[in-house]
Amino acid sequence: MIRLLLAFLLVFQFSFAEDNNVSAESTPTDTVADTPPVAATQPAGPQIVYLSYSSVPNKIIHGEIFAVTIKSLSTDSNYQDISFTFENGSHIVLIDDKTTQTKEGNYFYDTFYFQVTGSSATLPNIVATASDDAQGTYPTTTTLKGQTLNVITLNPRSDFSNVIAEEFNLLTHKITSYDKNNNIVLFTATATRSDLSRMKMKDVTKQGIESIDNSFMSPKITYYAIIKKGVQSFDFTYYNLKNQTFEKISIPIIVDDDKVTTMSDLDPKDQQFTGLKLAITIIFLLILFALIMWKKKYKFLVILILPIAYLVYLMKPADSMCVKQGSSVYLLPLTNGTIFEKTTSQENLEIEGESGNFTKVKLSSDKIGWIKNEDACSN
Repeated sequence: MIRLLLAFLLVFQFSFAEDNNVSAESTPTDTVADTPPVAATQPAGPQIVYLSYSSVPNKIIHGEIFAVTIKSLSTDSNYQDISFTFENGSHIVLIDDKTTQTKEGNYFYDTFYFQVTGSSATLPNIVATASDDAQGTYPTTTTLKGQTLNVITLNPRSDFSNVIAEEFNLLTHKITSYDKNNNIVLFTATATRSDLSRMKMKDVTKQGIESIDNSFMSPKITYYAIIKKGVQSFDFTYYNLKNQTFEKISIPIIVDDDKVTTMSDLDPKDQQFTGLKLAITIIFLLILFALIMWKKKYKFLVILILPIAYLVYLMKPADSMCVKQGSSVYLLPLTNGTIFEKTTSQENLEIEGESGNFTKVKLSSDKIGWIKNEDACSN
């Protein structure tokens, strides 16, 4: 009986030792790799910070900006200040590392925004670090493994603008003549939860972004496209995340011939009727002169002064400026605007207008562009 009792105690002691070893191996470490070792006399404490996903979208569109909310709990009141870092991840970009934090009871909820850049994606590992600086203790970390996302790739329409947004609103637009064969469409728009820098249209001669405020929650863009004359409307679609449909934006092509515009001073000087005005003025002068001579009312010759002055005005050559060789020609009068060509030699160009430090000129190709005043010839 004593032998049986001793054997039982030995088996029990061996089993207890194995359980302790398994438990020690399965408990995740709470310290980063370069954390100094804890003194041997200081026992390893329990896990302090617990993490879990509170909100992850069930499906995400390729290119979409979306929110992920992390739920955290600290079991030690001295470790309430938690910071986050992100490791690895696949086909995903962290848009802003500044968290939007709320608190409910003992739980903290931190929201981060990401953007999917591939047809498949995995969230990065999220590492939460908490420390008690007042006590001088080492920081403790907890890692939440990155989750694989359900990414949907759109099958877009031919007029898709590559924009994915909760909302897209057209603020202003303007259409002017660019050259003999093309018009230019310029518009300003805002969106919600969108990356407007992705905007790109199909079947346009030239396009680009003149300015952009790419704050992802409320971005704003000024965009231009050069299209063929004869096109009746400039149409494109964007994907609406709320309605989960492609929605159409249509801009009617009505060419604006104003000399000055409040949006950009873009449109060229309209001279298509100059020849007609000259002909009408000359015919009017001849008829008036013939009537005066026929009626022999010579005192009315003074009336001819006004139409003659107008005729001189029409025939007056346009002002010009000398432009240096290699000067950049801008599409719009913006310092960081699009450069669509450079002058190949020093030349005199007809002046069409002015805006700030820019002068609007007519190129030898009949295109309209903007030259910085500093690029004018020095003599």
